[in-house]
Amino acid sequence: MTDAFARVPGLLADHVLVSAAALLLGLLVALPLTIWSARSATVARVTLGFASLVQTIPALALLALFYPILLSLSALVGGGIPALGFLPSLLALALYALLPILRNGVTGLAQLDPAVLEAADGVGMTPRQKLRLVEAPLVLPVLMAGIRTAAVWTIGAATLSTTVGQPSLGDLIFAGLQTQNWTLVVAGCIAAAGLALVVDLLLGAAEHGIRARRRWQVWGSLAALLVGIGIAIVPALPSGGRVVTIGAKGFSEQFILARLIGHRLEDAGYRVRYREGLGSAVVFGALASGDIDVYVDYSGTIWTNEMRRQDIPPRPEMVARIGDWAQAEHGVRLLGSLGFENAYAFAMRRTDAERRGIATLDDLARSSPSLSFGTDLEFLERPEWAAIKRAYPLRFAAAQAFNPTFMYRAIAGGRADVISAFSSDGRIAAQDLKVLTDPKGAIPGYDAILMVAPDRADDARFVAALQPLVGAIDVEAMRAANLQVDRDVDKTSPDAAARWLAKRAGFDPSS
Repeated sequence: MTDAFARVPGLLADHVLVSAAALLLGLLVALPLTIWSARSATVARVTLGFASLVQTIPALALLALFYPILLSLSALVGGGIPALGFLPSLLALALYALLPILRNGVTGLAQLDPAVLEAADGVGMTPRQKLRLVEAPLVLPVLMAGIRTAAVWTIGAATLSTTVGQPSLGDLIFAGLQTQNWTLVVAGCIAAAGLALVVDLLLGAAEHGIRARRRWQVWGSLAALLVGIGIAIVPALPSGGRVVTIGAKGFSEQFILARLIGHRLEDAGYRVRYREGLGSAVVFGALASGDIDVYVDYSGTIWTNEMRRQDIPPRPEMVARIGDWAQAEHGVRLLGSLGFENAYAFAMRRTDAERRGIATLDDLARSSPSLSFGTDLEFLERPEWAAIKRAYPLRFAAAQAFNPTFMYRAIAGGRADVISAFSSDGRIAAQDLKVLTDPKGAIPGYDAILMVAPDRADDARFVAALQPLVGAIDVEAMRAANLQVDRDVDKTSPDAAARWLAKRAGFDPSS
């Protein structure tokens, strides 16, 4: 519990920073649009319609959409626009904040007493004076209610910014869900809910002060809010020197390997931070553009997703060709394979497989119409699945995607008969699952490969710190480390599992 809450201050700082910046940007955009919309019914329909449309897009999807948009813009202007982290989070969350501010502001201005407005005109006020002296004071309480709603929405949605590489309290929630560490989930939820309640309380006090015409209460509440934001974001401010950013996808093995890399770099004198929960569709692009400095990917993923290759050469040849392609096309340096493979592996409960006589994917294809299929969240959209279907006529009765942790729960609980497991996952042995063979070789090799961003490719100290990892980890060691994090009892953290793995591989990260 202590370790989980020890991570809160730093992530809270990042969460407050992106939430406050997004709310401020939302206000800067919404307030002029509110005034314009109140003066024109056509503008009101367009602005409110757009803001309402944004709300229909799931926040996770909106965050993800900004990655390819910013990446394309960066390519058009010759680079320099970060497509990962703070900027896409800022833009997506600011859009989410627009609707309550716009709707309350436009509604408040539309419902002002016409007699009051006529009186202002009668005394000769200019439109600007009427807005400042009459309309704004009258509509401010209603507008503040919209700002309160926008603030709470923004703080809640900011937990999802983890998925595009922006640190937030969502790091705790996503990591906790993946590793079934409910202490992390509770810590993240409590911190996010507490932040939202405190901000809503202070903005509510300011709103009450406006309604009661108590200026001291308004300014006092807003001052307390600004001071709190200032104090909260101090840990997120740069402290000098470039920080190495280590990327990771959203499952236990990646969390462990990211920490293993981090320990090596810290021992070499670097300051590190982690960008976890990144999807396969964005993580290589983030490395190539310098948004992250290093991460571990898998050869089959790069071969099929990035290189768009459908042939399946031997594993060593595939790794070598990926290295040549990454260097020539993107300036990315492949340091080598870590020594183990984490391939997709179709797995069934051993008793079910033996009862049905299923040992290969050919056998599975014949029985698939009576079986349900469980996969991770992205497998059904990956080129590998298309290749497997071309090789084997799989026609499952039902297919459902799960978070990887819950995928294993699904097969244990009978909600799935077959899953797209991972060959280095310790839960295969722990749950006594049978891995089906692939006689046609449809599944490519998935060697874990260490990749370095262009800006770090020629950094001798950086490369020297990581080079000992190449070839140092066998699949049995990786399975054991994964199981330490994924098992239901006596669970350890990815950090502790990484230290165990380092010792198993022959080097102590604390030395």
